[in-house]
Amino acid sequence: MSDDEELAKDLGLLSAMTIGIGTMIGAGIFVLPGVAAQEAGPVVVASFIVGGVVAMVNAFSVSELGTAMPKAGGGYYYINRSLGPLFGSIAGMGDWMGLAFASAFYCIGFGQYLTTLAPVPGLLILSDIQVGALIAGVVFVGVNYVGAKETGGIQTVIVLILLSILSVFAVFGWLAFDYATLVGDGGLTPMGYGAILPGTAVVFVSFLGYAKIATVAEELKNPGRNLPIAVIGSVALVTVVYGIIVTIMLGVVPWSNLSPNAPVAQVTEIAFPGGLVGVAVPVVTLAALLATASSANASILASARINFAMGRDGIVTDWLNDIHPSFATPYRSILVTGAVIVVFIAALGRNLEVLAKAASVLHLVVYALINVGLIVFREADVEEYDPDFTVPLYPLTPIVGAVASLALVTFMDPIEIALSGAFVGTAVVWYLVYARRHTTYEGALGEFVTERSEEMPDIAVSAAETVAPDGGDYRVMVPLANPEHENELITLASAVAKQRGGSVVATHVVTVPDQTPLDRARERADDIDATSQNLLDRAREDAETFGVPVETHTILSHQGYEAVFDAARSHDADLVVMGWGPDSHGSPGRAESAVGEMTSDLPCDFLVLRDRGLDTERVLVPTAGGPDSELGAELATVLRAEFGAAVTLLYVADEGESAEGADFLGRWATDHDLGDADLRVETGDVEAAIETAAEDATLVVLGASERGLFRRLLGGSVVEDIVDDVDCSVVLAEKRTERSLRERLFGSQ
Repeated sequence: MSDDEELAKDLGLLSAMTIGIGTMIGAGIFVLPGVAAQEAGPVVVASFIVGGVVAMVNAFSVSELGTAMPKAGGGYYYINRSLGPLFGSIAGMGDWMGLAFASAFYCIGFGQYLTTLAPVPGLLILSDIQVGALIAGVVFVGVNYVGAKETGGIQTVIVLILLSILSVFAVFGWLAFDYATLVGDGGLTPMGYGAILPGTAVVFVSFLGYAKIATVAEELKNPGRNLPIAVIGSVALVTVVYGIIVTIMLGVVPWSNLSPNAPVAQVTEIAFPGGLVGVAVPVVTLAALLATASSANASILASARINFAMGRDGIVTDWLNDIHPSFATPYRSILVTGAVIVVFIAALGRNLEVLAKAASVLHLVVYALINVGLIVFREADVEEYDPDFTVPLYPLTPIVGAVASLALVTFMDPIEIALSGAFVGTAVVWYLVYARRHTTYEGALGEFVTERSEEMPDIAVSAAETVAPDGGDYRVMVPLANPEHENELITLASAVAKQRGGSVVATHVVTVPDQTPLDRARERADDIDATSQNLLDRAREDAETFGVPVETHTILSHQGYEAVFDAARSHDADLVVMGWGPDSHGSPGRAESAVGEMTSDLPCDFLVLRDRGLDTERVLVPTAGGPDSELGAELATVLRAEFGAAVTLLYVADEGESAEGADFLGRWATDHDLGDADLRVETGDVEAAIETAAEDATLVVLGASERGLFRRLLGGSVVEDIVDDVDCSVVLAEKRTERSLRERLFGSQ
């Protein structure tokens, strides 16, 4: 790990551990003991221990991958980069739907305790618990929609409160513990030792939280040390807590009588002295509500990050990850996930075991793939794979992790296996129909096989070629008009095309006066061709120095700028890199012309260069979130990789909100592969702050203005003012989005 990665790290070891513990502690203690006890009897304690052991083995692999690749998306990211986008699609879908099942499960747990605290009426075919769960689900989705989140500090307080309450519960429970109650009439194994693993299948949902720590690895202090301790330590601690608390519960209430709805409240009523019961039961119930709410909220939050990572890789459409103009959250992803959770609560909420097992089986498939992915990274000897922590006893540990995870799936019921199989099948079909045409990253396994095709079995090579991504030809179109700026535009376009494994499409748009028919203009073809060919030849030479394929076109048009849009569509451009000029930005601060802005959407992403000499040494990227800033971040990563650019991210916060701004900027940097950038937070006037920061920059990358056409025509644009006032070159980045006519005229609200 480089020294630069110690910047903006504000999560300590305790905060990291509580992220995992807080997500896990709710289900295992407050929801599952009663349900799982009916599956296995008193030996269900061993089921929890076995689940902890399986989770521990997988935790080693997650720790190694997390220190090697601290990126948003967690398990999905590791699998996509190791096994390729086909398995990445399976992992992304598995993680996403697994978290939806888990969130529904946590919401049902919330509803169970809510109904013991206050009466909740049933509704139509829904029970009172389901109605309570639906209320909780809608609230948690709403919280994520508007952007409220758990910070490390808040999560630490929640976990410490929970552990304190459980400690008191354990003390009084132990005083009321009776071994005869634990053993009962049938002994410790009334259903035989064979019931242990089916019991583990039920309770494994209790161990899904530790992998969430890896998603915040880049925010950890000393992640090479703290991440493995946090991941492995949280699993160990939670396993011990489960073992102690569940044993005590079964020694207070016979396993056959343990409530499947609110077991902790039931045990509290018996274990605590009469004078304390009136206080203890509400306190324990509130703790259960807090624990299940924390788990559900964290799961919804994690699902949005997975969708974001998948959208960035082209596995799902970026439409899903559109950022809310006011809340800066991926609201569509959150709403879709929320809708799925509501459906699961309504359809499966009466069978808690199905929700728990469905969540477990999907995650177990992902964990198995994570272990396989680790082996691929090791054996393929990927150059950039340099973990600070390595699993002990390699390759035995990841092999055991993969086998144990898949073996546990076999103890699920047919309905959970069928549900999970349907989602996996859907992911495969989705990849073949959609994602394969949009993603560009092949994965270490595919590269390893294709690079050694002569040594590999034909069936392996054929399989790798069959599922290889088909979206590798990322097309960057460059409309050329002014020879003075041709080199800078081609340089910028070629750098992007090289990093994306794509090609450059150089076009010379020749504008013909309206009075001259285009067919008559062709009569001057020799003069036009000579001028155009000279310009395009130079563009080809410049682009070929980057080693990227180049194609050239000359276009005759009455409307030069509109022809750029048409050419972008006809040549399937993914990105247009164009110059800033009289015909380049008819609407200040945007790519479209004033008329085009009201009538059509951008055909692709746009970069507009205000050229004052292209120097990529020090790149400034101001951001407040949103799709245009995301495109700016993508360009910054390209310039860093291709030219070694030093990147500075700038966020301008309101007065008194510097801490919140720093928190936002740190998370935004991590999510956009810019965790090693210099982070700068200013307060006050946005325009002044950007212009001050630009004094130290050689290039500024700005998101286009989100103000509407009428507002910009009447009041100008901050973006236009910045472009005019700074001394260095400026790139305006505008991502392809769909905007309503109201938004075009008046801007996003």
